[in-house]
Amino acid sequence: MTQHASPANAAPIDRIDQKILRLLQSDGRMGNADIAKRVNVSPATCHRRMQRLFEEGYITSIRAQIAPDKVDRAALVMVGVVLDRSTPDSFAAFETACRKLPFILDCHLVAGDFDYFLKIRVRDMADFNHLHGDQLIALPGVRQTRTFFVMKEVVDNAPLAF
Repeated sequence: MTQHASPANAAPIDRIDQKILRLLQSDGRMGNADIAKRVNVSPATCHRRMQRLFEEGYITSIRAQIAPDKVDRAALVMVGVVLDRSTPDSFAAFETACRKLPFILDCHLVAGDFDYFLKIRVRDMADFNHLHGDQLIALPGVRQTRTFFVMKEVVDNAPLAF
């Protein structure tokens, strides 16, 4: 039986837990009875295992993936951000401000030429231009941004391999 490293104070997961996690990644709407059948355990056992996976932080949330084009957010933009200072206070101020902007899907502190990469969904280039001029460059500590419009989404939000 393969066991993986686990969060602090959590029991290691076994192959059944791994199967449950993979099934939920592929279809978060799958019911307990279906999952139990597929992993060959009773529904009660499956429910207990899923509760433990939530409680121990293996599963952080289950949510619907919305088709961006159906809600007028078809343009995907990646933005590299350079801050004017590399201090804990400037990072904290930038991160706090990013959390308040609903159009920022992801914000990652990175190593390399940029301090952060932002993933943003907008209607179109004009919509992004407006957001960039009014809100992005006004974020705390922003010295420079570099914008990349995604032409084709090859892999997006793929299931975590383990």
